[in-house]
Amino acid sequence: MKYVIAVANQKGGVGKTTTAVNLAFELSRSDKAVLLIDMDPQGNASTHLGVAEEQDQATTWDWFQRRSTLKEVVHKLNSGLDVLGSTSDLTAIELQLLEAADRTHRMRDLLQAENTYEYVIIDCPPSLSILTINALMCATHVLIPMQCEYFALEGLSALLKTIEAVRESGNDDLDIDGIVRTMYDPRNKLAREVSRQLFDHFGTSVYRTVVPRNVRLAEAPSHGKPVQVYDPRSRGAIAHSALAHEMLRRHAKHNAVEQINA
Repeated sequence: MKYVIAVANQKGGVGKTTTAVNLAFELSRSDKAVLLIDMDPQGNASTHLGVAEEQDQATTWDWFQRRSTLKEVVHKLNSGLDVLGSTSDLTAIELQLLEAADRTHRMRDLLQAENTYEYVIIDCPPSLSILTINALMCATHVLIPMQCEYFALEGLSALLKTIEAVRESGNDDLDIDGIVRTMYDPRNKLAREVSRQLFDHFGTSVYRTVVPRNVRLAEAPSHGKPVQVYDPRSRGAIAHSALAHEMLRRHAKHNAVEQINA
């Protein structure tokens, strides 16, 4: 099965981009063919990996306009990870899509025609924009990073309503891959309480792996490297490695059940 995973949360500052980048990198190190798509006009995922917009290279705009193939616009990193970087054109793409007949599913049509990857990880904007809707419409799964804080459950509720609306609008097979607790501090009483509520409401949808607050994790983007490269022995690197392998175990188990029931 090919997984297209939208990493999404309508609340900003929850570690969404950090999760998308380091998860994609770790999956690529696990011998998976992985494409990371930076759909956020801010371009933080691209910066995190040192991917710069080049004047002579076709861009995301060209891909969305069907002027270039996916192969022509991706950046191939030495690590084996492929990246479709954010560009200054993303805002223009957003405006252009608003007037298009296929405004909600342009990305789905493009990706379905060219996807050769086992995993496509999409870093979504921290808002309910037409780019976010495009990502959710083409995704098979949604991964939700969230902090265990006071307003977290309200933000989660809003995202779940959006996911349900996307299902009703044509992507009825969209599944929630799981919820990842980020910037987690077990010494914080509120964090523990919100974590408990997550397990009460969502059970096994909550990943057991937690991503802790970690200085090295926060420093890695400014060096243009995944945390696993910047400091492989850091708590942030260890956590994202564990998260990727928990995801692979979950997917292997699900695929085995699907084959039995087929």
